[in-house]
Amino acid sequence: RFYQELSGGEQQRVQLARVLCQVWAPVLDGKPRYLFLDEPVSSLDVKHQLIIMDIARDFARRGGGVVAILHDLNLTAMYADRIHVMHRGRLAAAGAPQHVLTDELIEKVFDCRLKVGVLPVANMPFVLPQSAA
Repeated sequence: RFYQELSGGEQQRVQLARVLCQVWAPVLDGKPRYLFLDEPVSSLDVKHQLIIMDIARDFARRGGGVVAILHDLNLTAMYADRIHVMHRGRLAAAGAPQHVLTDELIEKVFDCRLKVGVLPVANMPFVLPQSAA
């Protein structure tokens, strides 16, 4: 099929495959290479979101760098070593997900009630929306 005939999610997966072919190895001549991903999982079902994020994490574990823009806070908490939270064009917080994802910060940034919990086994935060008001 032609690229234009693919769904949005299929097009996104094709773009990632193209980028990975260009970057190829996470490390070249002893220097890390980088993936810059802008909303890499939008338009994807949950299975494909996890596959894409697994690919990015594998790239990082093999020595490369990954900078990703994500709006899904739970996916961010699952995969990010460090997160930077932006609010009105400025850095609101930076650090490990378990230190940055707090009720107060997330409510301030997203202007809605959210509760942040923690999965005890992995010490991984998760976010549950409470209300838009």
